[in-house]
Amino acid sequence: MEKEIKREFMGKAISLASSNVLSHQGGPFGAVVVKNGEIIGRGSNQVTASNDPTAHAEIVAIRDAARHLDSFDLSGCEIYSSCEPCPMCLGAIYWSHVDKLYYAATKDDAASADFDDSFIYKEFALPKEERSIPSVQMMREDAVKVFEEWVKSDSKIPY
Repeated sequence: MEKEIKREFMGKAISLASSNVLSHQGGPFGAVVVKNGEIIGRGSNQVTASNDPTAHAEIVAIRDAARHLDSFDLSGCEIYSSCEPCPMCLGAIYWSHVDKLYYAATKDDAASADFDDSFIYKEFALPKEERSIPSVQMMREDAVKVFEEWVKSDSKIPY
């Protein structure tokens, strides 16, 4: 029974991906966030439709779920993605505190459809000075003062 329910959620994520392709709204990716057996967040890739390079299906679904729960903490939730998440989406999944990730297609399947993230994974492993986008540190002392203010603040909301 539980396996059938999980297949239903994954089917919804895949259906969102397929609908997105057919409607020409974005790439072939869909995701749903589930809590207590109910879909609370839905997303399909909206990168080209919104001109937002961060509008991947998982990000859109996480944002939808966070609005639904009125919380940035998605503990107790699961995310179902039509494809293995890219590095950005995987980071967002960790930051959201989702309990479990289910995915259908692999990153290699995505790469064969011209959605290849291997370059990004390789870049992360390189020292900063060897990456293709120059990374220049500046004004560290000023920025560290802001962290010190945060640590001392009585009104901060940890996450």
